[in-house]
Amino acid sequence: MSETESHPSVVLPSGSPQTALQSGQPRRRNRFSRPTRPPRKRIPAAAIRKATAASALGNATEWYDYGVYAVATAYITQNFFPGEGGMLLTLATFAISFLVRPIGGLVWGPLGDRIGRKGILALTILMMSGATFLIGVLPTFEQVGVLAPVLLIVLRMVQGFSTGGEYGGAATYMSEYAPDRRRGFLGSFLEFGTLGGFALGTAIMLLLELLLSPEQMSSWGWRLPFLLAAPMGLIGFYLRSKLDDTPVYEEMNGSASGHTENTAHDAGAPADAPTASAASAASAGLATADGTPASETPAPPSLPALFREHWKPMLVMTGLVISVNVVNYTLLSYMPTYLEQQIGLPAAAGLMVILIGEIAMMALMPWAGGLSDQHGRKPSWFFSLGGLILLAIPMFMLMGMNFGLAILGFAVLGLLYIPQLSTITATFPAMFPTQARFSGFAITYNIATSLFGGTAALVNEWGIGVTGDVQFPAYYMMAACAVGLVCAWFMRETAGASLRGSEVPGSIGSAVVPGSPAETALEEGRQPEQRTMDEEQMLTLAAEAREAAATGAGGVAMQTDGTGAGVAGADTAGDPEDGARAGAPVT
Repeated sequence: MSETESHPSVVLPSGSPQTALQSGQPRRRNRFSRPTRPPRKRIPAAAIRKATAASALGNATEWYDYGVYAVATAYITQNFFPGEGGMLLTLATFAISFLVRPIGGLVWGPLGDRIGRKGILALTILMMSGATFLIGVLPTFEQVGVLAPVLLIVLRMVQGFSTGGEYGGAATYMSEYAPDRRRGFLGSFLEFGTLGGFALGTAIMLLLELLLSPEQMSSWGWRLPFLLAAPMGLIGFYLRSKLDDTPVYEEMNGSASGHTENTAHDAGAPADAPTASAASAASAGLATADGTPASETPAPPSLPALFREHWKPMLVMTGLVISVNVVNYTLLSYMPTYLEQQIGLPAAAGLMVILIGEIAMMALMPWAGGLSDQHGRKPSWFFSLGGLILLAIPMFMLMGMNFGLAILGFAVLGLLYIPQLSTITATFPAMFPTQARFSGFAITYNIATSLFGGTAALVNEWGIGVTGDVQFPAYYMMAACAVGLVCAWFMRETAGASLRGSEVPGSIGSAVVPGSPAETALEEGRQPEQRTMDEEQMLTLAAEAREAAATGAGGVAMQTDGTGAGVAGADTAGDPEDGARAGAPVT
């Protein structure tokens, strides 16, 4: 079934490549890209659902802790940092865990590229949930003195270290498991888990605020949400321990266990049949019959090589992460404190504002992710960043008026943020090739997050204190979004780009789904590196990429028509939604 048959609301441009294929008209041969090839074996739909659920649940457990800590700052201050300046110390302790995250990224990222994704994810969720549980049983400052805040800081550092591998690993895992055509939609469920964790922590704390007296909350009630992390972590560990590693990683390392990236259904060809080019490459001694190169696959880069070879996407990603995290932690972590202490809303009313906004954001998350599959990642980011720059100040002014307008202002900012948040999993891992994906993502993301994410609440509190202007968080968000807007201009369009093999997704000559935004960007010369090239240079690079793919040197083999150019029907065995492309003529 084609995409337009399964989704009647989708309207394709009359001149798009996919429209030509579906109408039976000859399709122009790709000049600067090639169609994705058939996978070796299909992924059952149940495996994709299982991978999505396990990734999302683990992410929810991680951000549940951050959500609970963010809404429990008043109780943390009372029990661990009593006295003048206690709130700043509480927020500084929140930030400390982020300073450890780059260390976690430096450890877990390279390990994930060498030994696989799933083992790292199973271990990090145990560390995160265990540390969160232990916070719930810590003695207070009144009971053991300075030892209490020291123990709290140590546990927050353990959480930061584990998170350094958890988020990068979960995003990499989910992006590599998702079909190319649906990576934005399926990847959005990882961020659905992020908001779900925040919302669950907020909802539990709000329920306790309503059921218990202030004395009971200060004495023992604040501990209960932290204790719930233990069963959540055990469930997540069980689910993740039952997973296979990602098909992209296994294929890259020549150890596929029977799954690969695209489909829940056959498209007519035997699932385990090698492609024609794979067979020819095997006969030439260049690759195995299933397309795996006979020579050693590209090894994960060392840390110096990672920075030397991938500094450009790391720099672009850093700017995007700055905008993501300043907005994220201002809205979801600092906002309860802001509404209570700066705006004067009662604690329960402030939590209600956050909870309503988070639920609204969760409802639109999959829709926004799916929209990016159709129209591209870059339009989603441009819309989100531009909207936040324009409306941050007006919405913060609304939140300062009354309870109802506080809900409206927070909801508008949250919904403008969704196009960024929903596409993180689809956007960031696609900036790196398979052999450097986990380490490149984890190290870049965690360094930027440690500097601009965990410190957002502290910077906002400090900024308001120094300037006396309660609109300071809006200014900070606007500045961060301006940085992100510049970096989005230099970001490749990767919606529909294949993550398989050792090539960089969305680069010249790389494999893309026909009719996808990535194919359109490449064929129209709109990718960042194409802006400074002439046509001859682009054609040369594309030919080199096709040759590497045909021989298996790029980590995967491709199907060709005998002339070195990609055949449009080459990916149809991989994705049931692309069935209309099978056998389409190419001119």
